[in-house]
Amino acid sequence: MASTALSAAVDVRFSGHSSETKRPIFFTSPLIRIPKKRFTAYCSSTSKSPPKSAPDLAQSDQKNPSLSEQLRPLTKTTLSDTPKDQANLLSKPKSTWVNPAKPKRSVISLQRQKRSSHSYNPQVRDLRRFAQKLNNSYISEAGFVSALEEIPHPLTRDNALLLLNSLKPWQKTHMFFNWIKTQKLFPMETIFYNVAMKSLRFGRQFQLIEDLANEMISNEIELDNITYSTIITCAKRCKLFDKAVEWFERMYKTGKMPDEVTYSAILDVYANLGKVEEVLSLYERGRASGWKPDPITFSVLGKMFGETGDYDGIRYVLQEMRSLEVQPNVVVYNTLLEATGKAGKPGLARSLFVEMLESGLKPNEKTLTALVKIYGKARWARDAMELWEQMRSNSWPMDFILYNTLLNMCADLGLEEEAEKLFEDMKQSEHCKPDSWSYTAMLNIYGSGGNADKAMELFDEMSVVGVQLNVMGCTCLIQCLGKARRISDMVRVFGISIERGVKPDDRLCGCLLSVVSLCENEDDEDRAVSCLEQANPRLVALVKLIQEEETSFETIKEEFRSVIGNTAIEARRPFCNCLIDICRNRNLHERAHELLYLGILFGLYPGLHNKTADEWCLDVRSLSVGAAHTALEEWMGTLCKIVQRKEALPEMFSAQTGTGTHKFSQGLGSSFAAHVRKLAAPFRQSEEKAGCFVATREDLVSWVESRLPSTVTA
Repeated sequence: MASTALSAAVDVRFSGHSSETKRPIFFTSPLIRIPKKRFTAYCSSTSKSPPKSAPDLAQSDQKNPSLSEQLRPLTKTTLSDTPKDQANLLSKPKSTWVNPAKPKRSVISLQRQKRSSHSYNPQVRDLRRFAQKLNNSYISEAGFVSALEEIPHPLTRDNALLLLNSLKPWQKTHMFFNWIKTQKLFPMETIFYNVAMKSLRFGRQFQLIEDLANEMISNEIELDNITYSTIITCAKRCKLFDKAVEWFERMYKTGKMPDEVTYSAILDVYANLGKVEEVLSLYERGRASGWKPDPITFSVLGKMFGETGDYDGIRYVLQEMRSLEVQPNVVVYNTLLEATGKAGKPGLARSLFVEMLESGLKPNEKTLTALVKIYGKARWARDAMELWEQMRSNSWPMDFILYNTLLNMCADLGLEEEAEKLFEDMKQSEHCKPDSWSYTAMLNIYGSGGNADKAMELFDEMSVVGVQLNVMGCTCLIQCLGKARRISDMVRVFGISIERGVKPDDRLCGCLLSVVSLCENEDDEDRAVSCLEQANPRLVALVKLIQEEETSFETIKEEFRSVIGNTAIEARRPFCNCLIDICRNRNLHERAHELLYLGILFGLYPGLHNKTADEWCLDVRSLSVGAAHTALEEWMGTLCKIVQRKEALPEMFSAQTGTGTHKFSQGLGSSFAAHVRKLAAPFRQSEEKAGCFVATREDLVSWVESRLPSTVTA
């Protein structure tokens, strides 16, 4: 069973950085090592003295309980809803008496059945051919039972076990097992149930497995280590984590010891349930008992710490592998790379990758994809491109996901030339031709760079090669054409996309709305609104409503609430930004301030205002240009009123616009600075931090006092 559940480890040495020796703070005691005892036995064939009496085992057991009894409190500590003190969980186990005349018994009790010697059965060939015939036949349950009458040899215990183990589809295994029970030719043993359960586990039929387990309990048939392990691993595969925990508790109550597979499976279950303390308690208790974790166990621990971004936990996993000299395989490295990415440690990820290569392991597609994502998120363009060169020179495996991940990284970093080379490389590849997502990434790159000509060439190329345009590619292309004021091309692209089955989503609607806000004449605006009306009629109705001066604020509020409430969360703030931009372009400044107020009211701008005792800050990095101007005007008006009321003010005021690390990012800095000058506001560009405008309390008070006659109008 273990061979089918565990991946083979590659024979390498895992060496970490000597500086990373700090254990996580939640481990209060070091890992306990059971000291090896050395016994010396003397024997003499010439001795005539009577043998010494054997030690009193009953008395010895009372003083030194068995390992099963030592671990029995685990169900009350590790598996309880309220774990006890960590010090108790990690306490040193009592010593266990070992008979020097017999080899030391393994802590992991493998209570497995002996394999039947089928190779000495002359009927094996006929029975296997019969099983193959049943496997290849498509018959009903009644037909299957009828076919069993043609079994070439009498159905003895060994013959029945051989047939049961040779049937591949879980449905036929289940039918044959039920048929054996009805024949009553021999008593049903644990091994028959285990073989049937393994087949059902392959088909993810947990309910049938649990029914068989309850049947065994009712018929007083022993559930051994394999039985419990099969039940637990099947529950894990079926995402029934509570069931896995339930049967694991039963296993401990019966005194059965888990094997390596069961340990790894139940650790994964607790990790998926988010029970970090239980995972650590079970791991430490197993280690103190002599269990040596396998690579799969460390993959589970690394994934668990990675999900929470726990850097100390990841370092603990690395330290444990070094101390135990566990040989990590590619799966372990992949898991740790993903974990370091989620923890935001690109440097550690790079070190792990170098260590992996030095150990002789060859990275696969998942390894490279994880590393590319980490470099892209950290904006490590040089490292990412060096990695790509390594891929090409070493002929490492490349698939669609890895190619598209590289293209998306180029789009995020604004690497247009590098993306074009990579895209051409895909075209020359025999197995990884560009697909819809590849073209979408290129459209995103050209759209971000404002290269409308190349974007349209790519769009026409997609029609020639037969690649379908998806909704994201359509969004990127329309955004590019809208910024270039090529409304006619935009209308054509939208029409073709709708004809080819593209269904507009809220992001595409937000893109069309932004095109409406950019239109400079009524003809272009009407054509853009016509496209938007096909995608979202209610949004168009709101646009028309806010442009009517006689519309009351309450009416705007209710319609705004309705439209935003039916919009995807990630598109709500862009909708509000575009609506404010439309109002400012139409000189509807009062309406723009009302929409900003509604955006704040409905939680679309949660980090707009930040206050501390020493500084008040306006953060407009998530706003459009028009919305940022409106927010600045609103903030200055509020500050004027506070100064007039002579309320307490901090020492410093700042406005954050951001600079944008993207090559094509234009940012808000220049437009915001122009609006600051227009208002004659006392803010100046910070010399220490780009994209930040600062003012002192004295500057602000002086500015307000100089504008007192016009404060009301401001």
